Amino acid sequence: MPATLSLDQARRIALAAQGLEKGRPAGPVTSRAVGRTFARLQLVQIDSVNVLSRSHFLPFFSRLGNYDRTILQRMSGTHPRRMMEYWAHEASFIRPELFQDLVLWQKRPWVGAAALDPALREGVTGKILDVLAAGKPLTAAELTAKIGHVEDRRTENWGWNWNAVKRVLEHLFEDGLISAASRSEQFERRYALTERVLPDRSALAESQRDPVDALRRLLDAAAQAHGIGTVRCFADYFRTPVKAAAAAVDHLVSTGRLEPVTVAGWDRKVFLHADARLPRRAEGRALLSPFDSLVFERRRLEELFGFHYRIEIYTPEHLRRYGYYVLPFLLGDRIVARVDLKADRAAGKLLVRSAHGEQDAPPGTAVELSEELELMAEWLGLGDIAVSPVGGLAGPLTAALRRRGGPIRSQGTAATWPASLP
Repeated sequence: MPATLSLDQARRIALAAQGLEKGRPAGPVTSRAVGRTFARLQLVQIDSVNVLSRSHFLPFFSRLGNYDRTILQRMSGTHPRRMMEYWAHEASFIRPELFQDLVLWQKRPWVGAAALDPALREGVTGKILDVLAAGKPLTAAELTAKIGHVEDRRTENWGWNWNAVKRVLEHLFEDGLISAASRSEQFERRYALTERVLPDRSALAESQRDPVDALRRLLDAAAQAHGIGTVRCFADYFRTPVKAAAAAVDHLVSTGRLEPVTVAGWDRKVFLHADARLPRRAEGRALLSPFDSLVFERRRLEELFGFHYRIEIYTPEHLRRYGYYVLPFLLGDRIVARVDLKADRAAGKLLVRSAHGEQDAPPGTAVELSEELELMAEWLGLGDIAVSPVGGLAGPLTAALRRRGGPIRSQGTAATWPASLP
């Protein structure tokens, strides 16, 4: 590749690294295809918001289309595991090969038991480890009952009102001593000893790991997932310290894993990964989760795509600009629209609560988006799509879906029609 790249070339490299540069597979999506996609991404972020679908399911839909979500459950919940939970870019599913490296660098004391009375912490820790050593994986609530722990609960900090058992569990999880064997129907972690989740953990003993080497491996993996980027981009992927990441990048440059390049319009040092590809064109199409790894680092997203994006879940409703759960819409090598989506499972509808096109969106954006929404509705098992008249793209989208799906049935202020389900 040339040492000087255009912005278009940098975009195509980034999309290829993330598996978004081409159309989806034509046939049924296999477990092997899902596994290859995950190996390329290195991680997928976990979030409890389920307004559309659990966030870790969406990146695979974006890249593969209609696939069986139980594949991920098997990959993360049965031996040999191909993905496991740990802290990375926030709570994430990660490749097991990266687990011990992350244990050395992910320290988040606010999630654990540091503030507990030492005697209480030690006592609860011993009981938890004894129970998990003797039995099956359990949730925090099940462990609380199993060890007979009772305490007065404080409710002033909603969302973090954890009892001592949950705090100790998170402390042990952060230290790598226990892991999530699976998730319950309520999306609660079922905890188990890490040596049972990863039976070959002896090969990952901390004494055999050097933090400097671990960070180099993490930065190499992050750079591979990016294809091209800055130190800040690579550090953000696994949330590692920027200063230490810069030293790791220097090492990767010296070993030929990274190459300094110039990208038109970027005023920062940019690095290209040795495994990066530059496709002739980008022909993919995808709705991207707010937690998709392509949009993790907002400054990079804006520099590459000219797309300013902020998640507004925690913004008061009257202050939101685009909506609650807004997905960017990628078409080719541009992000051309954003749509606020919700799965109304009780009514069997995919709700498009707003649809906004970008200023440079091509004329066919509404048609392409209508096809993508039909594919998503099919994947989610929803029979109808309803579009509210909010946003400049709502009208053209309604017209495109009418042409594809038949007459519109009025429902309040929204336009509704059957999705093209088989």
